[in-house]
Amino acid sequence: MALFPAFAGVSATPESSAGGSSRRDLDWLSNPSFCTGNIPTLPQNAVEIATLTSEKERLTRSPLRLELSEGSDTHKRFKQASRKKKKEKKKKKKHQHHKKTKKKYEQSSDSESHSATDSEKETSTGVIIDSKKEVEKPNSQENNTTDNSGSRFVWLDDIQALTTETFRTDKKPDLANWEYKSLYRGDIARYKRKGNSCLGINPKKQRISWEGTSTEKKQLHKKFERYFSKRSMRSVSIDGVAVCSRAEVFSPDPSPFIPVKDSDDEIPSSTSTWVNPLGVYDTSTTLWLQGQGPSDQETKQPVSPKDSEDAVLKAKVEEFNRKVRENPRDIQLWLEFVSFQDEVMKGPSLYTISEGEQETRRKSLKLILEKKLSILERAIESNQNSVELKLARLKLCTEFWEPSTLIKEWQKLIFLHPNNTALWQKYLLFCQSQFSTFTVSKIHNLYGKCLSTLAAVQDGSILSHPALPGTEEAMLALFLQQCHFLRQAGHTEKAISLFQAMIDFTFFKPDSVKDLPTRGQVEFFEPFWDSGEPRAGEKGARGWRAWMHQQERGGWVVVKPDEDEDEPEEDNQEIKNKTLPKWQIWLSVEHSREQRHWLPWRPDKTKKQTDEDCDDPERQVLFDDLGASLIKLSSLELKYQLIDSFLQFLGVPSGCNLPTSCLYLAMDENGIFDDGLSDEKPLTFFNPSFSGVNCVGHMDKMNRKGQWMGHCKEGEEFIQNIFHLILPLFSGKEKSHLCLSWLQYEIAKVTWYLQTKNKKRLKSQGKKCKKLAKNLLKEPENRNKFCLWKEYAHLEWLLGNTEDARKVFDTALSMAGPEDSSSRLYDLSLLYASLEVELSGNLEGAATSRAVHVLTKLMENGPYGPYAGQVLAVNVLKARKAYEHTLEKHLDAPPFNCSGQLVSMVGCFMLFQYLTIGINAAMQIYKQVFERLKGSISSEFTGPSANIRTPHLSTALEAVTLMHTNLLRYHMKVSVFPLNPLREALSEALKLYPGNQVLWRLYVQIQNKSHNASKTRRFFDIIIRSTQSLEPRLFAVQAEKMRKRLVEAVLRVDAGEIHSTIPETGLSNRIKALFENAIQSDHGSNCPLLWRMYLNFLVSLGNKERSKGVFYRALQHCPWAKVLYMDAVDYFPDQIQEILDLMTEKELRVRVPIEELELLLED
Repeated sequence: MALFPAFAGVSATPESSAGGSSRRDLDWLSNPSFCTGNIPTLPQNAVEIATLTSEKERLTRSPLRLELSEGSDTHKRFKQASRKKKKEKKKKKKHQHHKKTKKKYEQSSDSESHSATDSEKETSTGVIIDSKKEVEKPNSQENNTTDNSGSRFVWLDDIQALTTETFRTDKKPDLANWEYKSLYRGDIARYKRKGNSCLGINPKKQRISWEGTSTEKKQLHKKFERYFSKRSMRSVSIDGVAVCSRAEVFSPDPSPFIPVKDSDDEIPSSTSTWVNPLGVYDTSTTLWLQGQGPSDQETKQPVSPKDSEDAVLKAKVEEFNRKVRENPRDIQLWLEFVSFQDEVMKGPSLYTISEGEQETRRKSLKLILEKKLSILERAIESNQNSVELKLARLKLCTEFWEPSTLIKEWQKLIFLHPNNTALWQKYLLFCQSQFSTFTVSKIHNLYGKCLSTLAAVQDGSILSHPALPGTEEAMLALFLQQCHFLRQAGHTEKAISLFQAMIDFTFFKPDSVKDLPTRGQVEFFEPFWDSGEPRAGEKGARGWRAWMHQQERGGWVVVKPDEDEDEPEEDNQEIKNKTLPKWQIWLSVEHSREQRHWLPWRPDKTKKQTDEDCDDPERQVLFDDLGASLIKLSSLELKYQLIDSFLQFLGVPSGCNLPTSCLYLAMDENGIFDDGLSDEKPLTFFNPSFSGVNCVGHMDKMNRKGQWMGHCKEGEEFIQNIFHLILPLFSGKEKSHLCLSWLQYEIAKVTWYLQTKNKKRLKSQGKKCKKLAKNLLKEPENRNKFCLWKEYAHLEWLLGNTEDARKVFDTALSMAGPEDSSSRLYDLSLLYASLEVELSGNLEGAATSRAVHVLTKLMENGPYGPYAGQVLAVNVLKARKAYEHTLEKHLDAPPFNCSGQLVSMVGCFMLFQYLTIGINAAMQIYKQVFERLKGSISSEFTGPSANIRTPHLSTALEAVTLMHTNLLRYHMKVSVFPLNPLREALSEALKLYPGNQVLWRLYVQIQNKSHNASKTRRFFDIIIRSTQSLEPRLFAVQAEKMRKRLVEAVLRVDAGEIHSTIPETGLSNRIKALFENAIQSDHGSNCPLLWRMYLNFLVSLGNKERSKGVFYRALQHCPWAKVLYMDAVDYFPDQIQEILDLMTEKELRVRVPIEELELLLED
């Protein structure tokens, strides 16, 4: 290879073998490469070559690189440029349809073409040099023109005789076609045909439009992205940059002008040194020349807000890692570390650089779950016996694992901790809410296994696991949860049988089996259950103990039943109107049988019936269905709670609510939002609250149009038999409370008939209630029970017998001794005075004087006398002083000793101050009591029966607040008074007691009168964020629904149901958001009432498809709730067959199969 390409021919001569002679010919002065020429042409040539070689698309086409035999880099560049030029000319010829092109430059064959100018011309004309030859000699280009025409690569410019149509044949294969399996896109013509003419036949008719890469057209058709596009949503989700103000130091003395920095101060003065003699180097360059690094101040870069946030998160992560490494046994610390991952994953990753990766990590929920799971596994390795960590791991794995796998893991955990009642509660809830594996029989057996295992732990049969504190209370709560589960699934007969068996198993247990473990007692109980003897609630029931004693003596003496009573025949006509649609008939018959057939079927021996005479085998309950669920209760309080819960299950008012663990699971009716007569009589209205739980035999619709009090004839007899059976079992306060519940149940039916204006039923029910009250008061232990006297007098007042009611009140008050100051006496006086105040309708007249007389006589030590005239002012002052002294005495005493008496006395004192001074004086009493009791709230609860003294309320402060609000509502009714005091009182009480349904009901009522909903919404939001109770979420939805009804009533007055023309106010979307937020909470996801409300609201909007989606979502969380299926039949009647098949598959109770309904319609 020659050093200079222009002199390559000389080096190839034979004289090159002689070393000395060649030096004479290679003199640098005679070397053509150093000839004088146009120097600027050399840079132009280099620029042109660089431009040609920069087009990557054609140079990188072939993956196979041609390795030239020449070693000259200049030659390679020339050859690549010439090949590039050749392709461009071929493409140009193709687009010009083989027209002849003019020659831009004349080729010269002179021997002086070895200069740099000729080299430039060679490159520009695109001379191709054969790869098989050496580099041609510059002096032989002209003579070899005809020889080049026979080589493989020929340019048209090189041929002298150029015709109109000259073609070239290229036989060299293109290896890139094998590599890419297709032709190069630049070799394929891109065009569109216009018309039906064939190409090549008639050039005049054919029309072809050539396609090119037009960037202008693409820009013209670019669509503008709206805010809901993916790119816009991505930009919105990016966290904003925090704005940080620069720290400025302000001088204490204000300057008269704003200082401006001089520009000369910012330019550093450059000094001349030996390193920087001209002063042109900056500071960093000068330091580098001196061999020094930059100063610390210069190396510090300004910290951005994002870097500071990342530094804080990194510090927290390091702190958590250090803490869990030092304290691996701290379970709460591990759980905090797990919850901290949500905060870490909200922003970009701390350990990545790419923005795309940061966005992926932020959006990836699976990544967060995997991170949490790895932390929990590390925690469980250090804490093998921690149930809390294992529960958190199982809750997290619901997103990863299948239901069958989860159930197996739950079973392993239950096997390791069989004595943990909280774990059993969560396990039952998990299995109960898994739609794919749910069946009623499977969950019912699981409840039996749970209770039998816990009973064995309580007995000490399982030696490896001792009983934990509170096991007996938790077992009763699980038993009640099982009964309500069966009621909601439609199997009311099994639920009633469970209560019947528990009453016999608890209160009528023979002495001979009391010392046996639970399993042994159950084995002795089975013969009694299968003997056919009357059970609890049935006529002639004597109990398990009496049956056992009689069996030891030879059996029962058969007594001939009375045949005097002729029972009226029932109306067996279940279908009253056959012209209705089939789904309406089915709903009517199903509701009818739910009301009549909730008792277990027993063969009537007087009619010689056997088990085979039962039309519906599902109504028969075998011992195998309830034997595993029987438990022992040793505490008297728990025994009374069992009876109280059973009465509430039957619909009898009671002061004991369900435990919180199963309350929200059992809530399935919207009675918590109804008020009835509370607006008309706010001081004396009695509302038997059932906390949103349906009683047995009632499966009301959401509109509650068909609600009715009481039961069928058999049901009423069953309740009376229960009271007759259990009243002798208790004494003292428990017995008086049971009598009070019975009387209140009968009075509630009188109130219902008053509301419905059913005079015939009202008259008969009034006589029945009077008879019951007199019979209860005739008993020796009940003669001094002021609670019964109070209810009897209230009954007479409700029936319109005002004078008789006053006589009853006066008689009861005269029975009290001079030192008798019980809470029942205060309650009696308060009701008497309240009735007199409401009777007057204003604050003037004899009725007010009667109320003041009653409240004044309460504080006097002398005997009570009937009303004789106006009360003297001296007696009023004495009574006020006595009230103040008594109030101070009660407030100084421990709250658990006098909470019930304090509530009643404060109510009397507030009403007395209201009647004698005014509403402000009554409000002052309430504020004093509220401040004193607010600090002692935590010491109010003493046990499960703490609610007996104040029905429907949990603490004394709640009761006082309710009395105060009722007094304010009455005052607002009879006079003009602002809403603010009432609103403030309710707000303060609800912050302390967010689960009180009565207070929430009053709050929603008064806030609905306000036109501005922002304050109400803020208050609901504050309470919802601070508590786990479901009541604030339910009443927040109810408040918005009431506002929506109010708005629609104004907009659609005299317009009917016009959904399409009335503008949307946004309340529908707000209500939907509240529902979605509520069902995502822990208690809301498994609450049937919440799902019923959501489904009913969507159906009311007319969106059937979305309503179906919500219905199936509800089944995923509450598959046991039969009311959901009934609502679906009402809302989607065209899918009745599918819904009934689903109920049958899940083993829910279907009392009227569709086949039986068709037979009834044919008859």
